[in-house]
Amino acid sequence: MVIVMQPTATKDQVQLVVSRIREMGLKDHVIVGTDLTVVAAIGDDRKKDRGSLENIPGVDRVVPILAPYKIAALESKKKRTQVRISDECVVGGTKVPVIAGPCSVESEKQIMESAIKVREAGAHALRGGAFKPRTNPYSFQGLGEEGLKLLAKARKETGLAVVTEVVTPGEVELVSSYADCLQIGTRNSQNFKLLDAAGRQPKPVLLKRGMAMTLEEYLQAAEYILAAGNPNVILCERGIRTFEDHTRNTLSLSVVPELHLRTHLPVIVDPSQGTGHARLVPDMCKASVACGADGLIIEVHPDPAHAMTDGAQSITPPMLAETIAICTRIAAAVDRGM
Repeated sequence: MVIVMQPTATKDQVQLVVSRIREMGLKDHVIVGTDLTVVAAIGDDRKKDRGSLENIPGVDRVVPILAPYKIAALESKKKRTQVRISDECVVGGTKVPVIAGPCSVESEKQIMESAIKVREAGAHALRGGAFKPRTNPYSFQGLGEEGLKLLAKARKETGLAVVTEVVTPGEVELVSSYADCLQIGTRNSQNFKLLDAAGRQPKPVLLKRGMAMTLEEYLQAAEYILAAGNPNVILCERGIRTFEDHTRNTLSLSVVPELHLRTHLPVIVDPSQGTGHARLVPDMCKASVACGADGLIIEVHPDPAHAMTDGAQSITPPMLAETIAICTRIAAAVDRGM
């Protein structure tokens, strides 16, 4: 359940609610908005006495939430969450930012060239993997901390915020010290120790949907991060596995408006992983913006033919510039900007 406080409620009254929730054997989570404060009661509250909460001074109403994800649910926060990765990359607002860059950091020359070119094309943040969880154990696994240092250098050179993946709980602190936003990939989307660790550090977390995950499972994964104390979670649809074979995955764009009906968290789309083919990426970017996506994350490489990872789905910087130009017009048609 969620306890909505009156606009005039004091800190002491909020604390009374928190104390009562704890007495009931539930966990509290206070969400302070611009107009209202909301306290989420987390746990099995089906047999708890809600009347004792409604009678506390300063309480406006108690709202039952049937979904297992309490903090992520739209009922807990009617105003949509905006996640600030940097001043020019705010996800969930009126603009649709673009996060672009190579799948992997391969060398200083490659990541610097990529960063400069995606910046010139109009991107708002830089993506690039320093740690790469690969299905094939013999594939390139990333440069590790050296890759993080190169991303930090690219940020200093271009001003682009850095979004990069973390793959183990033990590396969360290290990655957080370099990155502006931590990405959790599809293979780790139900690594609950990692989700909890990411929720205990202050940087925003971009959570990709698992390749065989239902929306309810996905939102419960996001709940792990939120419940650990980090409110800055970005959801990312990156395609799911189906019987279809003309694409690497099936990009389920219908989840964008559906998630907007279920949660206050922003939703972005990865059309690169979602299709696996560079030729399809621009059109799926357009469709993503049209259906209400709050942002795009796109794999871009200056020389896709020689990319060490995911070259087949990486577009070139000129393709990115053209795609952003077209998406800008589509965004305007749906009352957004880029």
